[in-house]
Amino acid sequence: MFENIDAFVNRCANFTKNELDIFHTLIDFKTVNKKEYLLQEGEICNFEAYVLKGCIRNYFIDENGFEVILQFAIEDWWVSDIASFHEKKPSKLYIETLEDCELFFLTYENKEELLKRVPKFERFFRLMVQKKLSSTQNRLINTIAKSAPEKYLDFIKLYPTISQRVTQHHIASYLGISAEFLSKIRTKLSKQ
Repeated sequence: MFENIDAFVNRCANFTKNELDIFHTLIDFKTVNKKEYLLQEGEICNFEAYVLKGCIRNYFIDENGFEVILQFAIEDWWVSDIASFHEKKPSKLYIETLEDCELFFLTYENKEELLKRVPKFERFFRLMVQKKLSSTQNRLINTIAKSAPEKYLDFIKLYPTISQRVTQHHIASYLGISAEFLSKIRTKLSKQ
């Protein structure tokens, strides 16, 4: 059960069997059905979740009532609302499963306990945050600097499996364009 998550954390630091056993006692495995909310706006996020199986979206609703997808999370990815999780403030986000999921949850309290008992996990979580920050920075630059067709091509190049698992509407929301415009882009690209 822990093989995938152990391999994931061992990419950042070499953990002993004892350290991983401590980790295992502090994470909770859960299966979650498709179309269930892990977090809704106004709630305080008390988890970071590792996706063993499934697909999840992280989004907010803008002032016009439109969903804006910030992140998809698939196998071997983590999902949370980092601001709500660390600051203990109500979330502005929704986290929803798009497929049946198998997840490992780490609560705030258990994460703090893990960091006390296995300090090497500080490095692991720091590297995860750095990677996420780098990804967010690149996405922001691309959102500002690239055309919609370029953003779409980048998306399918970076995330080829996600584009096969989510709706065109979800991809459009992630790219910041309408589903109709995305359809036109896809039609135009298919003719090239």
